[in-house]
Amino acid sequence: MPAVRSYRDLLVWQKAMDIAVTTYDLSRQYPRDELFGLTSQSRRAAASVAANIAEGYGRSSRGSYAHFLRIAQGSLKELETHLILAERVGVAPQLSTRGLLADADELGRMFRALIGKLEKPSQSGSSAFPPNS
Repeated sequence: MPAVRSYRDLLVWQKAMDIAVTTYDLSRQYPRDELFGLTSQSRRAAASVAANIAEGYGRSSRGSYAHFLRIAQGSLKELETHLILAERVGVAPQLSTRGLLADADELGRMFRALIGKLEKPSQSGSSAFPPNS
């Protein structure tokens, strides 16, 4: 496994960025009257996932890192909810959200595993942790 020198090397961050890009692509198809509704809310939640991973990685403690991963996890659940709502109100066809929801589910599992590792007693030398932990 290659060394992690930055949050950009983290698989969770890369996956979150992919989800954000896909969310932007999907929401471009939403009706114009959703610009300040589901479009904006979905994009903000998706961007927040990756941003909180990065912010947490930049913190100086494992506890802070885990805290920001939990915030990212919450933003991911918010995004999932917006996607399901978009389906239910007819803004997005189910086929267009299915893959994105599957990716979100996978990222959620990755968060749980990483948070679990952070909460274990010291794992010095593990590349998934900030350098100052």
